Amino acid sequence: MDFHRKAWNQQQQALRQSLTSFENLSEAIEIFLRQHAMLHSGGMSEMGLWSFEDETLDGLSDQQMRTIPRNLEHSITWVVWHMTRIEDATMNLLVAGSPQVLFEEGRLERLGISECDTANGMEPVGVAALSAAINLPALRGYRLSVGRRTRAIVMQLGAQQLKQKVDPARLEIMTAQGAVRADASGLLEYWGGLTITGLLLMPPTRHTFVHWNEALRIKQKIS
Repeated sequence: MDFHRKAWNQQQQALRQSLTSFENLSEAIEIFLRQHAMLHSGGMSEMGLWSFEDETLDGLSDQQMRTIPRNLEHSITWVVWHMTRIEDATMNLLVAGSPQVLFEEGRLERLGISECDTANGMEPVGVAALSAAINLPALRGYRLSVGRRTRAIVMQLGAQQLKQKVDPARLEIMTAQGAVRADASGLLEYWGGLTITGLLLMPPTRHTFVHWNEALRIKQKIS
Protein backbone atom coordinates (compact mmCIF):
# COMPACT_ATOMS: atom_id res chain seq x y z
CA MET A 1 0.00 0.00 0.00
CA ASP A 2 1.42 3.40 -0.94
CA PHE A 3 2.10 6.26 1.47
CA HIS A 4 -1.16 8.13 0.85
CA ARG A 5 -3.45 5.15 1.31
CA LYS A 6 -1.55 4.00 4.39
CA ALA A 7 -1.89 7.50 5.87
CA TRP A 8 -5.61 7.51 5.05
CA ASN A 9 -6.06 4.23 6.93
CA GLN A 10 -4.28 5.63 9.96
CA GLN A 11 -6.47 8.73 9.92
CA GLN A 12 -9.57 6.55 9.70
CA GLN A 13 -8.63 5.06 13.06
CA ALA A 14 -8.32 8.57 14.46
CA LEU A 15 -11.72 9.44 13.01
CA ARG A 16 -13.31 6.42 14.64
CA GLN A 17 -11.86 7.30 18.03
CA SER A 18 -12.89 10.93 17.71
CA LEU A 19 -16.45 10.21 16.57
CA THR A 20 -17.12 7.58 19.20
CA SER A 21 -15.68 9.49 22.14
CA PHE A 22 -18.11 12.42 21.68
CA GLU A 23 -15.57 14.64 23.45
CA ASN A 24 -14.56 17.02 20.67
CA LEU A 25 -17.11 17.31 17.88
CA SER A 26 -15.22 20.00 15.98
CA GLU A 27 -12.11 17.79 15.84
CA ALA A 28 -14.17 14.82 14.65
CA ILE A 29 -15.76 16.84 11.89
CA GLU A 30 -12.40 18.25 10.82
CA ILE A 31 -10.92 14.74 10.52
CA PHE A 32 -14.01 13.55 8.64
CA LEU A 33 -13.77 16.40 6.14
CA ARG A 34 -10.13 15.59 5.42
CA GLN A 35 -10.82 11.87 5.04
CA HIS A 36 -13.82 12.55 2.83
CA ALA A 37 -12.01 15.10 0.64
CA MET A 38 -9.27 12.61 -0.21
CA LEU A 39 -11.89 10.20 -1.57
CA HIS A 40 -13.28 12.78 -4.00
CA SER A 41 -11.69 14.86 -6.71
CA GLY A 42 -9.20 17.56 -5.89
CA GLY A 43 -11.94 20.14 -6.42
CA MET A 44 -13.82 18.94 -3.35
CA SER A 45 -11.89 21.17 -0.95
CA GLU A 46 -9.24 23.87 -0.85
CA MET A 47 -7.00 21.84 1.44
CA GLY A 48 -4.55 20.79 -1.30
CA LEU A 49 -4.90 17.15 -0.30
CA TRP A 50 -4.02 14.02 -2.24
CA SER A 51 -7.06 12.71 -4.13
CA PHE A 52 -7.63 8.96 -4.50
CA GLU A 53 -10.27 9.72 -7.15
CA ASP A 54 -7.89 11.80 -9.28
CA GLU A 55 -5.07 9.29 -8.89
CA THR A 56 -7.35 6.52 -10.15
CA LEU A 57 -9.30 8.27 -12.90
CA ASP A 58 -6.87 10.75 -14.39
CA GLY A 59 -5.59 9.65 -17.79
CA LEU A 60 -8.23 6.97 -18.38
CA SER A 61 -10.13 6.97 -21.65
CA ASP A 62 -13.90 6.52 -21.81
CA GLN A 63 -13.36 3.01 -23.14
CA GLN A 64 -11.09 2.12 -20.23
CA MET A 65 -13.61 3.53 -17.77
CA ARG A 66 -16.32 1.30 -19.24
CA THR A 67 -14.22 -1.87 -19.59
CA ILE A 68 -14.93 -4.90 -17.40
CA PRO A 69 -11.67 -6.89 -17.29
CA ARG A 70 -11.76 -10.63 -17.75
CA ASN A 71 -12.33 -12.49 -14.47
CA LEU A 72 -13.51 -9.33 -12.72
CA GLU A 73 -17.11 -8.30 -12.04
CA HIS A 74 -17.11 -4.54 -12.48
CA SER A 75 -15.92 -1.63 -14.55
CA ILE A 76 -14.49 1.52 -12.98
CA THR A 77 -17.63 3.29 -14.16
CA TRP A 78 -19.80 0.87 -12.17
CA VAL A 79 -17.62 1.37 -9.09
CA VAL A 80 -18.00 5.16 -9.29
CA TRP A 81 -21.78 4.87 -9.72
CA HIS A 82 -22.12 2.40 -6.85
CA MET A 83 -20.17 4.28 -4.23
CA THR A 84 -21.71 7.60 -5.25
CA ARG A 85 -25.25 6.23 -5.02
CA ILE A 86 -24.49 4.72 -1.62
CA GLU A 87 -23.18 8.05 -0.34
CA ASP A 88 -26.10 10.01 -1.82
CA ALA A 89 -28.80 7.73 -0.41
CA THR A 90 -27.34 7.21 3.05
CA MET A 91 -26.19 10.74 3.75
CA ASN A 92 -29.28 12.47 2.42
CA LEU A 93 -32.09 10.04 3.24
CA LEU A 94 -30.76 8.42 6.41
CA VAL A 95 -28.61 11.11 8.01
CA ALA A 96 -30.26 14.36 6.93
CA GLY A 97 -33.76 13.22 5.96
CA SER A 98 -33.42 15.33 2.81
CA PRO A 99 -33.96 14.65 -0.93
CA GLN A 100 -31.30 12.73 -2.82
CA VAL A 101 -29.04 14.67 -5.18
CA LEU A 102 -29.88 12.18 -7.95
CA PHE A 103 -33.44 13.42 -8.25
CA GLU A 104 -32.67 17.12 -8.36
CA GLU A 105 -32.45 19.35 -11.45
CA GLY A 106 -32.94 16.60 -14.02
CA ARG A 107 -29.73 14.86 -13.03
CA LEU A 108 -30.94 11.32 -13.71
CA GLU A 109 -31.95 12.31 -17.23
CA ARG A 110 -28.52 13.87 -17.85
CA LEU A 111 -26.88 10.64 -16.73
CA GLY A 112 -28.75 8.88 -19.52
CA ILE A 113 -29.86 5.82 -17.54
CA SER A 114 -33.04 4.64 -15.84
CA GLU A 115 -31.43 2.89 -12.86
CA CYS A 116 -31.61 4.70 -9.55
CA ASP A 117 -30.51 2.00 -7.09
CA THR A 118 -27.12 1.43 -5.51
CA ALA A 119 -26.42 -1.49 -7.90
CA ASN A 120 -25.88 -3.97 -5.06
CA GLY A 121 -26.89 -7.35 -6.43
CA MET A 122 -26.82 -6.17 -10.05
CA GLU A 123 -26.39 -9.03 -12.52
CA PRO A 124 -23.41 -9.00 -14.93
CA VAL A 125 -25.61 -7.99 -17.86
CA GLY A 126 -26.83 -5.01 -15.86
CA VAL A 127 -23.29 -4.03 -14.89
CA ALA A 128 -22.27 -4.12 -18.55
CA ALA A 129 -25.31 -2.15 -19.68
CA LEU A 130 -24.86 0.57 -17.08
CA SER A 131 -21.14 0.79 -17.80
CA ALA A 132 -21.82 1.28 -21.50
CA ALA A 133 -24.72 3.71 -21.27
CA ILE A 134 -24.02 6.20 -18.51
CA ASN A 135 -22.82 9.70 -19.39
CA LEU A 136 -19.35 9.89 -17.86
CA PRO A 137 -19.03 13.68 -17.46
CA ALA A 138 -22.49 13.70 -15.85
CA LEU A 139 -21.38 10.89 -13.53
CA ARG A 140 -18.32 12.86 -12.40
CA GLY A 141 -20.53 15.91 -11.89
CA TYR A 142 -23.01 13.87 -9.87
CA ARG A 143 -20.23 12.55 -7.67
CA LEU A 144 -18.91 16.05 -7.00
CA SER A 145 -22.38 17.31 -6.08
CA VAL A 146 -22.97 14.37 -3.73
CA GLY A 147 -19.66 14.98 -1.99
CA ARG A 148 -20.41 18.65 -1.48
CA ARG A 149 -23.84 17.85 -0.07
CA THR A 150 -22.34 15.33 2.34
CA ARG A 151 -19.93 17.91 3.68
CA ALA A 152 -22.71 20.44 4.21
CA ILE A 153 -24.75 17.82 6.10
CA VAL A 154 -21.88 16.74 8.35
CA MET A 155 -20.94 20.30 9.26
CA GLN A 156 -24.47 20.78 10.63
CA LEU A 157 -24.50 17.69 12.85
CA GLY A 158 -24.63 17.96 16.63
CA ALA A 159 -23.13 15.57 19.17
CA GLN A 160 -26.53 14.17 20.15
CA GLN A 161 -27.36 13.38 16.53
CA LEU A 162 -24.23 11.28 16.20
CA LYS A 163 -25.54 8.95 18.92
CA GLN A 164 -28.96 8.44 17.33
CA LYS A 165 -29.93 5.27 15.52
CA VAL A 166 -31.18 5.46 11.94
CA ASP A 167 -34.87 6.40 11.83
CA PRO A 168 -36.88 3.40 10.48
CA ALA A 169 -39.19 5.82 8.63
CA ARG A 170 -36.23 6.99 6.58
CA LEU A 171 -35.43 3.40 5.62
CA GLU A 172 -39.00 3.10 4.34
CA ILE A 173 -38.49 6.19 2.19
CA MET A 174 -35.31 4.64 0.82
CA THR A 175 -37.27 1.53 -0.17
CA ALA A 176 -40.11 3.56 -1.70
CA GLN A 177 -37.66 5.54 -3.82
CA GLY A 178 -35.99 2.40 -5.15
CA ALA A 179 -32.56 3.17 -3.78
CA VAL A 180 -31.99 -0.48 -2.86
CA ARG A 181 -32.93 -3.54 -4.91
CA ALA A 182 -35.24 -6.12 -3.39
CA ASP A 183 -32.50 -8.76 -3.53
CA ALA A 184 -30.15 -6.44 -1.59
CA SER A 185 -32.56 -5.70 1.26
CA GLY A 186 -29.95 -6.85 3.77
CA LEU A 187 -28.40 -3.43 3.29
CA LEU A 188 -31.43 -1.83 4.88
CA GLU A 189 -31.16 -4.11 7.90
CA TYR A 190 -27.48 -3.29 8.23
CA TRP A 191 -27.96 0.48 7.95
CA GLY A 192 -30.95 0.31 10.28
CA GLY A 193 -28.71 -1.08 13.02
CA LEU A 194 -26.24 1.79 12.85
CA THR A 195 -26.02 5.12 14.59
CA ILE A 196 -25.28 8.27 12.60
CA THR A 197 -21.66 7.85 13.71
CA GLY A 198 -21.70 4.35 12.25
CA LEU A 199 -22.95 5.70 8.94
CA LEU A 200 -20.22 8.34 8.79
CA LEU A 201 -17.60 5.65 9.33
CA MET A 202 -18.84 3.56 6.40
CA PRO A 203 -20.60 4.88 3.26
CA PRO A 204 -18.77 8.20 2.78
CA THR A 205 -15.41 7.00 4.12
CA ARG A 206 -14.44 3.33 4.61
CA HIS A 207 -16.83 1.95 1.98
CA THR A 208 -15.60 4.47 -0.58
CA PHE A 209 -11.96 3.77 0.24
CA VAL A 210 -12.49 0.05 -0.30
CA HIS A 211 -14.07 0.65 -3.70
CA TRP A 212 -11.35 3.03 -4.85
CA ASN A 213 -8.93 0.22 -4.12
CA GLU A 214 -11.11 -2.00 -6.30
CA ALA A 215 -11.07 0.62 -9.05
CA LEU A 216 -7.28 0.83 -8.83
CA ARG A 217 -7.02 -2.94 -9.30
CA ILE A 218 -9.27 -2.69 -12.36
CA LYS A 219 -7.08 0.12 -13.73
CA GLN A 220 -4.02 -2.06 -13.39
CA LYS A 221 -5.77 -4.75 -15.45
CA ILE A 222 -6.76 -2.41 -18.31
CA SER A 223 -3.72 -0.12 -18.49
